[in-house]
Amino acid sequence: MALPAEFHDIAERVNNWGRWGADDEIGTLNLVTDEVVRRAVAEVRTGRRVPLALPLREDGVQTGMIPGRVNPLHTMVQINQEIFGPGTVACSDDAVTMGLQAATHWDALPHVSHSGRIYNGRPAGTVTAHGGAEFSGIEKAPYVVSRGVLLDVARARGVDRLDGGHAVTPEDLEAAEELAGTRVRAGDIVLVRTGQMRVYLAGDRQAYAHPSPGLSVRTPEWFHARDVAAVANDTLTFEVFPPEIEDLWLPVHALHLVEMGMMQGQNWNLEKLSTACGQEGRYAFLLSATPEPFVGGTGTPVAPVAVL
Repeated sequence: MALPAEFHDIAERVNNWGRWGADDEIGTLNLVTDEVVRRAVAEVRTGRRVPLALPLREDGVQTGMIPGRVNPLHTMVQINQEIFGPGTVACSDDAVTMGLQAATHWDALPHVSHSGRIYNGRPAGTVTAHGGAEFSGIEKAPYVVSRGVLLDVARARGVDRLDGGHAVTPEDLEAAEELAGTRVRAGDIVLVRTGQMRVYLAGDRQAYAHPSPGLSVRTPEWFHARDVAAVANDTLTFEVFPPEIEDLWLPVHALHLVEMGMMQGQNWNLEKLSTACGQEGRYAFLLSATPEPFVGGTGTPVAPVAVL
């Protein structure tokens, strides 16, 4: 089914193709300037560090719903092997097989396409079986460090977790912004907490995946208006699932990655960060979330850390 006119109307309003030149491959990360980073560093007051990544494990968040996106399979390739002869230092090495979007991760800009195009109007065919993404692969984002802002939508709505199927709206984001006591500004990385991660942490992978709260198709215009550099949340699908518009699958992915050139992250554990921000009464911090530079990757695991 063709994408509806409503989608194309939003796409036209948020489109960033050519904004940073015809050769640009990093999109809204251009908004993270040296000045933005200097201001982000100024958010550090106590040095309290909060990790935001899930452990990489064989029984992780993936349920098989997405073909090929496998949880990490960790194997030892040598154990206490004296590779330089008897009595020498012994080494243990390991290897892992996993989907790059298996656990806490960033989606690179070519992760999705629509109408035969990826970000900046390049052909979707530039993503190939052997080379991966020719343009805007995850390695093109060599560092992701900026001011992070937690928009704790669940807490702002007075609940531990939003109901499955709740579409997070711009009004929800503004309620969370009011709770945070700060305004999202250009170059910020926004973390949206729905509380859905609590379901996974309680051991129910299936219920974590579906039905899930997530971002509404109305939110890309809000992020575009604020010149946000990237967005991540605490769900498997990122956007509300099932979709709020019947048969319109992954529209937020397409608007963020293809039209805006804005990376998005999924499966971020924001529970400890929610507690820490509540205790300290502030929701802005220095965020370090640099991707693993897999050449041609359409996504990558990431181990983000918030520093308050």
